[in-house]
Amino acid sequence: MTDIKSKILIIEDDLDVAEMLNAYFRVQGYEVFTVNWGEDGVRSCQTVHPDLVILDIRLPDIDGYEVARRLRSDRRTAEVPIIFLTEKRDRADRLQGLEIGADDYITKPFDVQELRLRVRNALKRLSQGSLTNPVTGLPEGALVDERLSEVMDKDGVAILFTSIENMDAFREAYGFVASDDVLRAISLMIVNTMREVSRPEDFLGHLTATDFIIVLPPANLAALSEKLRSRLEQSMEYFYPIKDREQMAKRKDRLGTKLAEVASLKGKFATLDQAKAELVHLKS
Repeated sequence: MTDIKSKILIIEDDLDVAEMLNAYFRVQGYEVFTVNWGEDGVRSCQTVHPDLVILDIRLPDIDGYEVARRLRSDRRTAEVPIIFLTEKRDRADRLQGLEIGADDYITKPFDVQELRLRVRNALKRLSQGSLTNPVTGLPEGALVDERLSEVMDKDGVAILFTSIENMDAFREAYGFVASDDVLRAISLMIVNTMREVSRPEDFLGHLTATDFIIVLPPANLAALSEKLRSRLEQSMEYFYPIKDREQMAKRKDRLGTKLAEVASLKGKFATLDQAKAELVHLKS
């Protein structure tokens, strides 16, 4: 029985880059389609039905933002993962892409191995229905929503919220592979700390890509929070190359973590979305 190949649509006006990506991803076992104009990209996405789109922002006709907006507004293409591939580096440009609904954002010049990993992760997330994070393997999306819904109106349930700060700045400086390594390492530290303090039935999942929630009894909240805070604070500098550690220690955009304790959710929120929004607000 022949495996079905995942289909990638590349929308890129630089012919050399488009040809290189086409050849590279074909060798990786994907079925690849390439177009060089934004309007062609929108039409191709509707006819080819790709599993993923790699989208340049600077295109000869409409820009990549407009392409992404059209794809997200069409029910036939609304769920297709989009990875922006662009020369734009400003934070505002990244945020604009993410607000439209892009799944990832990679700046040129890029490491094709990093791009391959981002494509693999996006396709893996799609195949799993966003139930687990492709980097950490921890629950996210519907699984986290389900658990929060269960505990919103229960007594004897606490939440420990843990957020990784300034991951965007770290990713900008060291790349996606390094930032994935950080995310994976921090998730393992949380898991190992929970094994010492928590019960097997306690829950750990992603609220966002860089935000974790732990659902546990209030009696264990303070001990876990103190132990985890200490371990994470001691570890942050070691994610940087030795040559950069002294300099990064003085910068405001260095990697860090923030922990917040919520003794109970009972009676505080009318809806699940309200509860999630308040938890994310804890990091601001």
